Amino acid sequence: MSQWREIDSQEEWNQLFEGSSEKPVVVLKHSTTCPVSANALQEFENYLNKQPNEQVDYVLVKVIESRPVSNQIAEDTGVKHASPQILYVKDKESVWNTSHWAVTEAHITAVLN
Repeated sequence: MSQWREIDSQEEWNQLFEGSSEKPVVVLKHSTTCPVSANALQEFENYLNKQPNEQVDYVLVKVIESRPVSNQIAEDTGVKHASPQILYVKDKESVWNTSHWAVTEAHITAVLN
């Protein structure tokens, strides 16, 4: 079972982004004030509690509390910000992303496993 960890600094993001050639990263952009985002977080955790891809780092960015990190992710990946939003970053590019109600355990499983 994998767990997500919260990142809240651009330095943490830069390390993950630069290292995504060695170990891909899945980022969940989460709003702590949004019910749709709460649902996306539950779907993300449901995926992680089953048989997640262990070759991937899983991180969460709180978009209100860590806005500079969220903005940097959008700039580095070229993916316009949304919340909730999930991005799969490999080799320093977003190879998959989706947002809002499309952030589901089934969708994450189909992409990552």
